[in-house]
Amino acid sequence: MAGLRPTAQRYAVLGYLAQADIHATAEEIFLAVNRRDPRASRATVYNSLHALAKAGLVREVVSGGNAARFDANLHPHHHFVCEQCSAVEDIPWFDLPASAGRAVLGNRSVRNYQIVFRGACVRCQSRRGVRQ
Repeated sequence: MAGLRPTAQRYAVLGYLAQADIHATAEEIFLAVNRRDPRASRATVYNSLHALAKAGLVREVVSGGNAARFDANLHPHHHFVCEQCSAVEDIPWFDLPASAGRAVLGNRSVRNYQIVFRGACVRCQSRRGVRQ
């Protein structure tokens, strides 16, 4: 497991994220894992998430909300965050032109990037009759 000690809790956290195919908060993951195994404490789930993220097995999604969200989809992709319902959706990857950002980045070395789009998702638009 990418250099991590394989524990039942880490497998449970990773399994939930991989099977659920959602961008869950740590609290949502804790509740789901705890339903299956009440011995899984909140601290253990949070520690497992941070260890899995550090090992590169899950990604922490920058959503701008109060709680971090986690993603087991490690294939390159961007995200869309609905500002009304807080849903996070995967957006297929596309590259930026090589010149994009060069002037503001200066001599920094970029290892990775992701784009987060914000607005109203299709469900929220249809509920409110909003079109963009």
